[in-house]
Amino acid sequence: MKNWLWRCALVWAVTLVTDAQAEALSVAVAANFTAPMQKIAQAFAQDTGHQARLAFGSTGALYAQIKNGAPFDLLLAADDETPERLEKEGLGVVGTRFTYAIGKLVLWSKDAALVDAQGEVLRTGNFDKLAIANPKTAPYGAAALQTLTALGLAQGLQAKLVQGESVGQTLQFVSSGNAALGFVALSQVGVDGKISQGSAWVVPEALYAPLKQDALLLTGAKDQAAAQALLRYLRGERARSILKSHGYTW
Repeated sequence: MKNWLWRCALVWAVTLVTDAQAEALSVAVAANFTAPMQKIAQAFAQDTGHQARLAFGSTGALYAQIKNGAPFDLLLAADDETPERLEKEGLGVVGTRFTYAIGKLVLWSKDAALVDAQGEVLRTGNFDKLAIANPKTAPYGAAALQTLTALGLAQGLQAKLVQGESVGQTLQFVSSGNAALGFVALSQVGVDGKISQGSAWVVPEALYAPLKQDALLLTGAKDQAAAQALLRYLRGERARSILKSHGYTW
């Protein structure tokens, strides 16, 4: 009986220590990284006990929120320029910035017969609307515009363009049928690097600047254990397995 009580007390004490060490953190996440980050946050909670509260949006919009004092602990951007800018402006902890993922751009339609494997549908113009994320605030939108410019189609397709606030909203435009096709992230429409539905053209990486996505610890969380733990976790085997399954490299 005494041994049983001792074991119960020990388990209770360990639980108290674990609960005391577990923290919650707030993470600003680029819209293209929604699905993998939800999985990573779940795995992170299972492995560490820390709870990551996620806020999704275009990188430009998240930057503006951080500048205006939003209480985020980490930024997972869709580019490498925004975290560098925040670091220079004193809002990020120097030495914590690194590339956690490199994304891929795809032209996608929910219509399985619309987009060909070479993207020639863009030249034919046999569609009503083409959705892209706002190039001024969303790196995947900038990559889409770079692609159209490289193909010599930016001017000719201007009248067909509709802009989403983020690449997440761009996907919604295409999924809902408000646009026939659109430039989105491979991670949004693929599993294990393959398109899960509809039709798509994986845009050659030579047509746009590399989509290097950087993470940054923000200054308000410089001493927070949970935020530092998540940065380490993003480099770990379990997180990178999730990244790979969504078509990212690093």
